[in-house]
Amino acid sequence: MKTYNNLYGEIISLKNLVSAYKKAKKHKTKKIYVLEFEKNLGKNLRKLHYELQTQIYSPKPLQNFILRDPKTRKISKSDFRDRIVHHALVRIIEPIFDKGFIYDSCANRIGKGNLFAIGRFDKFKRKVTNNLTSGAYCLKADIKHYFEEVNHDILFGVLSRKIKDEKVLLLIKKIIRKGRCENNSKGMPLGNLTSQFFANVYLDKLDKFVKHKLKAKYYVRYVDDFVILHESKEKLDLWKIQIKKFLQQKLKLELHGDKSKIINLSKGIDFVGFRNFYYHKLLRKRNIKSLLDKINLFNKGIINDEKFSEILQGWNAYAKWANTYNLRKKLIKEINLYSKPS
Repeated sequence: MKTYNNLYGEIISLKNLVSAYKKAKKHKTKKIYVLEFEKNLGKNLRKLHYELQTQIYSPKPLQNFILRDPKTRKISKSDFRDRIVHHALVRIIEPIFDKGFIYDSCANRIGKGNLFAIGRFDKFKRKVTNNLTSGAYCLKADIKHYFEEVNHDILFGVLSRKIKDEKVLLLIKKIIRKGRCENNSKGMPLGNLTSQFFANVYLDKLDKFVKHKLKAKYYVRYVDDFVILHESKEKLDLWKIQIKKFLQQKLKLELHGDKSKIINLSKGIDFVGFRNFYYHKLLRKRNIKSLLDKINLFNKGIINDEKFSEILQGWNAYAKWANTYNLRKKLIKEINLYSKPS
């Protein structure tokens, strides 16, 4: 296996920090913290470079807040300069690991995402049912409190198999352990770019176990949600037991008891925001409620036209994958009805 010994200089180079800064500010150019950083852009980037070069860099405390969109989650927001460091790190080390990931690991990867995942699910659904002519089952699984339970020692062990540069590993430890005062041995802040990337690194072991050890053909994972399709319920029952044991022993994780079930495909499978049936798919109710809440905020003037247009375009592109023509038509009427006069 190829290892990498001299990455730190590339990560902290001014050239890479400039590229990372551009990525970090994308879609946030009007934010006050971005504008403040840009007032002395050259000075701020050189200062960040110096701190990284001399290894005196320390991430600032995280800002934690509760997001209800649609389910309640604790999100941790890093300072803008720290987000630049995250992008600088991921830009260099992500390609090293990404090429070893399985094809059907779909979250937070270039050219993939939730719509890619649902496309793979559709393809596997047709294959396992002989083009929808026979019955089949799905193991729909969810890992309990995933980001809170990631074990640092296991994660660093996986990373250090390929990365031999001690300065890079020390930087990673600083990023992951910031804000974990209560328990420094596990957990990653939900919201960091680095956490999204490390989530795939950590669960790559699970992916390889399912694909290579269990030899499951029809497996798709999106962050901590995954599905396996098979014509035999008994086979999925066995695999579920083996996966549960593997997660506990190798990754110190647990399957979510209530959310990890074997379901007949004909009853519809909840996956990446859709209820997937044999011949059609529907949006989850909470996805519809989320948009209705944003329409309400728009009508009250809390969300401006530009932001709402961006939200609506993204939601519409997503909703088109389901059977939602009438729903989208109805929502557009509601928006037009309450649109503020120009």
